[in-house]
Amino acid sequence: MPRTDEAEAFFYAVYSAIQEIPYGKVTSYGHIARLIGTPQRPRQVGVCLKHLSSDTSQTFHNGNVPWQRVINSKGIISPSRGHPSGAANQAQVLRGEGVTVTTGPLGELMVDFAEYGFFPRQLPSEAAAGISLPIDSDDEG
Repeated sequence: MPRTDEAEAFFYAVYSAIQEIPYGKVTSYGHIARLIGTPQRPRQVGVCLKHLSSDTSQTFHNGNVPWQRVINSKGIISPSRGHPSGAANQAQVLRGEGVTVTTGPLGELMVDFAEYGFFPRQLPSEAAAGISLPIDSDDEG
């Protein structure tokens, strides 16, 4: 089923934002949603990643969108529904980038945001282009 123009624009925004996460860093679904102006849609960010193509002829695919760098807001790698080893695979790819992934008391795979977190107030590409933050953005100063 083809995506609507609105859905296509959302997928594009999500994938483009994720491409800006530096190697060896992680961020949350919610932070990606906030960076693209839809803070109420972190779950939809996850849906976009679930539907990330492996077809390298596509504009966005799992070879050029670093899907592994997005985890939940608690620093836990979310288990992939339908892929029992999904979290372990994600942890392995992150470890390959030098990210320390630990195992919590309930067996959850975790990353320390204090060490590896990437939480800019705006996308680096927007900052480089001189795009100002919206007036209503929460100013931390």
